[in-house]
This record gives sequence, C-alpha cells and structure tokens, in this order.
Amino acid sequence: MDIVNLTKDKKIYTSNVYLITGTWNAIKDKNTLVDVGRDETIIEKILTARTGVGKCPVEQVVLTHSHYDHCSMLGRIRELFNPVVFAFSRALSGVDHFIRGGEIIQMGDRTFEVFHTPGHSSDSVCYYCQEDGALFSGDTPLFLQSAGSTYESAFIGALERLCRRDVRTVYPGHGGPLTEQCNKKLRVSLNLAREAFKRKKS
Repeated sequence: MDIVNLTKDKKIYTSNVYLITGTWNAIKDKNTLVDVGRDETIIEKILTARTGVGKCPVEQVVLTHSHYDHCSMLGRIRELFNPVVFAFSRALSGVDHFIRGGEIIQMGDRTFEVFHTPGHSSDSVCYYCQEDGALFSGDTPLFLQSAGSTYESAFIGALERLCRRDVRTVYPGHGGPLTEQCNKKLRVSLNLAREAFKRKKS
C-alpha cells in the first residue's frame, strides 16, 4: 500500500486528502481518496500520480465526515473520475454507499474496517487496516489531553473497539501522521473519556 497526502503543501484551508494505491498498481487494487478537501490543486496531483496503467486514477472515495473542509471537492471529483463514494451522512449528495460501521472496504491493495466514531461529529468514521496497523481518523479526537470535555457513550464504545486493535500509525484529517505509542495514547484517551462520562452522570 502506498499513501500520498495530496494536500501536504496546501495554500488554503483544507483537510488532508490521502491517495491510497496498491504497491504494484495491480488491476484488482482500488485507487482510493480518503476525503476530498477543498483544494483544487489535488486534481493535477492525482493526474500525475502513479495509479496504474489502464486504471482510473480515482476508483473510489471514502469520507471521514461531512464537514466542508473534507468534502467540498466531491462534486468535481465525481465529474472527473466517477468514483464509487462511501460516507456515513445521508445529508451528502453524490454518495453511493452509506456506511454505519463494521463494513470492510478495499483501499489500494489492503482491506480496511470501518469504525463509527461520533466524537467530532455524529457522522464521523475511521478506517483501520489490520495488516499495516494504519488508521485514517479524520477529525475524530482520538488523543485526549484531559477529562475536561464530555463525550457520549457511543464515542466511548468506539474508543473501546479501537483499543482492541493494534494501531501503529494514525493519519489524521489535519497535520502529519502520528507514529509513536498510538495504542498507549488511545488507552489514555479511553480512560479520560470514561472519567468525563462518569462525572457528567453524577
């Protein structure tokens, strides 16, 4: 699996947009965008990327949630590449498959498990690859610093499920990838979220 952040050198405010391709660009691989952002310069980068001979540069799009900085370019991407689009929110137009969590989706030459993680927004999802320990998290607040904020039980449940996975690299919706002590930090976040939830109920 190859991962390229198409908005690494962005000039405007936008989410990260990740292009996932197979290592060998095989026909069976799925060229995938994780989020589409709002920066039009990604189009030229997609067209010049190594995505395989005879393959559509973008065969599918998976969205982490429906906020404008993550999905504004969806219409343009559909117009150019006609990809299959996955998202949780039914308020978005141009979605082919509505996901709820638990689905398995191929991206590049890997398979990813979908986690519904309603911490940043009600339609937030994360995508986890067991083989590489990679997690695309969007804006889900996975690494909490304190128990000051309160989170609903559904988000705590999502953290519990993620803590049962081996997460080695987190690719967030903003900023660079996180590679150090991801599992430990997730468990810290879970404890903080549980503490805040208990305090809210008392």
